Amino acid sequence: MRPSSSPYPLLPPPTCSSRLPPLRCFVGLRCSAPRVQVRERLNSVAGIGSGTRGCDGRFRTPASSAYQPCHRAIIIRNDNSQNADFPRNYSKREKKPFPIPVVELRRRARQRMKQAEGKPKRSLPPPKNGLLVHRLVPEAYRVYNARILLINNLKRLMKVVPVKGCKYCSEIHVGSDGHPFRTCRGMSSDKRRGEHDWGTTLVEAIFLPVEAYHLEDRLGPRIPHDQRFAVPRIPALVELCIQAGVDLPEYPTKRRRKPIIKIGRTEFVDANEDDLPDPAPDERFKEPLLEELPDDEIIAPSSPEERAVLAEETLEAWETLRKGALRLLRSYAVRVCGYCPEVHIGSSGHKARNCGAFKHQQRNGQHGWQAAVLDDLIPPRYVWHMPESGELQKELKSFYGQAPAIVEICIQGGAEVPEKYKATMRLDVGIPSSLREAEMVV
Repeated sequence: MRPSSSPYPLLPPPTCSSRLPPLRCFVGLRCSAPRVQVRERLNSVAGIGSGTRGCDGRFRTPASSAYQPCHRAIIIRNDNSQNADFPRNYSKREKKPFPIPVVELRRRARQRMKQAEGKPKRSLPPPKNGLLVHRLVPEAYRVYNARILLINNLKRLMKVVPVKGCKYCSEIHVGSDGHPFRTCRGMSSDKRRGEHDWGTTLVEAIFLPVEAYHLEDRLGPRIPHDQRFAVPRIPALVELCIQAGVDLPEYPTKRRRKPIIKIGRTEFVDANEDDLPDPAPDERFKEPLLEELPDDEIIAPSSPEERAVLAEETLEAWETLRKGALRLLRSYAVRVCGYCPEVHIGSSGHKARNCGAFKHQQRNGQHGWQAAVLDDLIPPRYVWHMPESGELQKELKSFYGQAPAIVEICIQGGAEVPEKYKATMRLDVGIPSSLREAEMVV
């Protein structure tokens, strides 16, 4: 008995009862069939179009174009990430990770030693030789003025943009009412079941004052434990700007005009500068320094237009501060403790045994110094971003985004949302209108 010929000799008929084409035929989805099968089918279809004969010597007609599967895939690529995860909060019992892994540091050290074999030793570049990096002196003045301008503008914005702070923990929220999330870990939080007790807050809770020891000689000996109270402590950003070239009369520092002379691995002597003329004040790189305004001289913006301009100026000062501090960090060494937030501006940390972090008894209170990153010097306090509805629901917590507190204050003050913070703010995520709608989200 002769078998009946199928109207579709090349492609098998669909096995499902639905009249829709297979799922892999839709545009935008990758084909689940192997590439070899796709190539063979395309070759066979091309052979049919050219009039090739089959195994039985008959001419075969091409299959219907309505059923030909689509093997193309449309891939949409975007350089800017749509959504990003929040910065990780490390536990107090966990050591901070190194910015560069130790294995990579050792590999680079071996590579430097291998490249230096048989070559004369080169002199140390600034600032390691005691001299200033002259191209970074204007940047240091800009960072110093941006810090003062940021603090003054925040004090003015906080008079029109409400900021709340918990009375028992360090949580803050930008808005007229605090958020409803039960994340308090302060005193008597078990009695309140994790609810925050909101109140007013200060600018120090938004722009954290990270302090460090002031060094009169940044290449001098390390601060011993016995002199930890004799050395003044100032904001770490101010100390970084002073070492980078900012001259403050109240905080004197040693300025060398000749490179140091190394006599050992860690020992050096200063070069003789008697043959040099008296140093003249150099006004090429200096800029007028701003001053921090007292609280009784802070004036709130009087109109929405003035508030929007103030918010834009504050956001610009925040970006200038972070970009300038990052440039200074690439040249001037800054150390941070891997267990606590202690910061030291210098090539090696101090010897004060005042670390009270996890298992400090085993280290006798000594700090575990490592290279610092920008967030160690300027910690961004992340807060919940207020949606357009102006209300946060604890059941929809996973749909909300976060932004640095300073950025959120500027946005609520009228500034435009910067592109770099849209990923963590989750502006493209649709927020359900009710809990029932949220449960339907896959």
